[in-house]
Amino acid sequence: MQKKELYDPPPPVPVYWIENSDSVSRHFQFEPDGQLSVKIIDDARPASRRMVESFQNKFFPSGYPYSVNEGYLRYTQFRALQHFCSATLSVLSTQSLLFAAGLRPTPAQATAVSWILKDGMQHVGKLICSNLGSRMDSEPKSWRLLADVLYDLGTGLEVLSPLCPHLFLEMAGLGNFAKGMAVVAARATRLPIYSSFAKEGNLSDLFAKGEAISTVFNVLGIGAGIQLASTVCSSTQGKLVVGPLLSLVHVYCVSEEMRATPVNTLNPQRTAIIVADFIKKGRISSPADLRYQEDLIFPGRLIEEAGNVKVGRDLHKVVKPSELHQIKEVFPEERFILNRGTKWTDMILERNATGEDALRGWLVAAYAADIEKSFHKHNEEVLEEAYERMNNVFSPFLSELQAKGWHTDRFLDGNGCRFAS
Repeated sequence: MQKKELYDPPPPVPVYWIENSDSVSRHFQFEPDGQLSVKIIDDARPASRRMVESFQNKFFPSGYPYSVNEGYLRYTQFRALQHFCSATLSVLSTQSLLFAAGLRPTPAQATAVSWILKDGMQHVGKLICSNLGSRMDSEPKSWRLLADVLYDLGTGLEVLSPLCPHLFLEMAGLGNFAKGMAVVAARATRLPIYSSFAKEGNLSDLFAKGEAISTVFNVLGIGAGIQLASTVCSSTQGKLVVGPLLSLVHVYCVSEEMRATPVNTLNPQRTAIIVADFIKKGRISSPADLRYQEDLIFPGRLIEEAGNVKVGRDLHKVVKPSELHQIKEVFPEERFILNRGTKWTDMILERNATGEDALRGWLVAAYAADIEKSFHKHNEEVLEEAYERMNNVFSPFLSELQAKGWHTDRFLDGNGCRFAS
């Protein structure tokens, strides 16, 4: 009886294809486990171009420059230089701290306790700064700049510590306290800044490539710091010359980073500039147009063309209880209260007011100031006419605002006072 021969089924034919794109031929093939493998089989690009594109793929988001908003390259350039200076300063300050701690005529155990207490002050600074998160959402650029000023201040105290070794704990503790606040502020503002560049929902890619650039320049900065610490800055006098120069470059780089960032959320300063441009020039600025008009040092300044509006003051400081109902009745359907004074106009928003409500109130205040300047009328007549003007222009104004890329669903007033109707 003949045995029936068994035949194994033939192996599956591999699925592969070749793509030719931009002088590069790539072989794509699905492996048995379902993974897609890619191999370059021919690359006719010049070596210099391959190096540039390899660098771009590692340190810039996929699809750059079309996947990010305007200003990203300038932001990245200054961020790289900022991290280089920061890492160099860190090496110099650490050397100074070790030198100061070693000079103290105390047992090693006491020195260790002082060092631990010094590090503990950084955590205290972090806890205090963590309560200011809503203000950082409103003004991420200003807080990012303040963070680096605090960091340089803390580093400066550490560099100076060898001059008074008997005050090591006080100097180093205060320096670490400032650096702790700086760390929280810098990390908290990182997300809104990166979000302003994300054009295609590629926030994670932006974050990853930004951290890659930071890591490279931090390493280069540490190398430069070690070189300086062993040569020019081996003495405290050398650090007192080089340290301030590095700090100036550091803060300048951060300010240029922030000026290049086109933040597209509404806060008091950006809303005031948008309204002022619209009233004065009849145009609406995009986030990229407006970025260089922002004041990073005094973000709360009043803008006359926008009606000198202040947002978020305590209700009891703005309106007397006996007048509250009467003022609310001026615009009964709106989610804002306007109280016009001699120097500025107070606006208080309802708890669930959006960016659109803030824009409506701001336009009313700006039109009211413009009418009062041109025609001497009673306050009630001025507000009524201003409200009518606002209603006539608001729909096209809002549509163009959103088309320019502004997010009007929220208004970030920095934890200002709001009322509940």
